Amino acid sequence: MQWSPRGGETAALVVLGLGLALAVVFLDAAGRVLVGAGAALLLALAVRDVLARPRLAAGPGGVDVRRLGGGTHLPWGRLRVRVRETHRLGVRSRTLELDTAPGPDDDGVLVVLGRRDLGADPAEVARALRTLDPTAG
Repeated sequence: MQWSPRGGETAALVVLGLGLALAVVFLDAAGRVLVGAGAALLLALAVRDVLARPRLAAGPGGVDVRRLGGGTHLPWGRLRVRVRETHRLGVRSRTLELDTAPGPDDDGVLVVLGRRDLGADPAEVARALRTLDPTAG
């Protein structure tokens, strides 16, 4: 199974980024800097979405996570899957945590992915990963 950012969200980032980039022509110097930085940020996020697809892939050997700097393989035997829910300023957010550290003294690997990274609810992805885990009892 694979999870990636939704194509519609990536397309929206491109459209908004290009719109801001075109708007730079009509602004003063300070506006060009601010709007140009916003355009660059949106376009960079879109590029990341395209280059790091799929963000998360699960197979018989474990879970693979793709980033711009390369990928990480997390074997099932060492993997702990957890959904963390936080409430800040009245907004609830969920993240999927993939951890390979067996104890507090082990450096292991911690990967945190949000709804936008996965294109799906982190709780649903965690359930799917738990059903795919051959080491789960």
